[in-house]
Amino acid sequence: MKYHLILRVVTRLLVGPILLYGLYVQFHGDFGPGGGFQAGVIFAVAFILYGIVFGLRDLRNRFPDRVIHQLFALGVLIYAGTGFVSVFLGANFLDYNVLAEKGYEGQHLGIIAVELGVGIAVFAVMLAIYYAFAARPPRIDDKDW
Repeated sequence: MKYHLILRVVTRLLVGPILLYGLYVQFHGDFGPGGGFQAGVIFAVAFILYGIVFGLRDLRNRFPDRVIHQLFALGVLIYAGTGFVSVFLGANFLDYNVLAEKGYEGQHLGIIAVELGVGIAVFAVMLAIYYAFAARPPRIDDKDW
């Protein structure tokens, strides 16, 4: 893989726009199609593309397993934390109306927080799945083809 110069240059050029599009989907999800799940997958695709082209070892140096595990927990904590904040404020779990003085502002804030938590968790899960599959040793040697 170290000899594919064009592939490496194109990948470096694509990762930034893919991440930017993921941010757009993340923060536009409460107004239209998209949201946390889709944005998490798009973010993961950028890093998986990087891992395919530059190698799993290089990707794991940039995103170690411990960081992925911490992102799992952070995503779930943001999601559940948003629900518990509304419970502590005297409403039902994930009742966003109490998160701000005006109900519609609380709805907007709650949706953004929950979608952010989902996006982070989905990103971490997708990257962990890629790590698990990419780290497996091949069953068939190249000479067996």
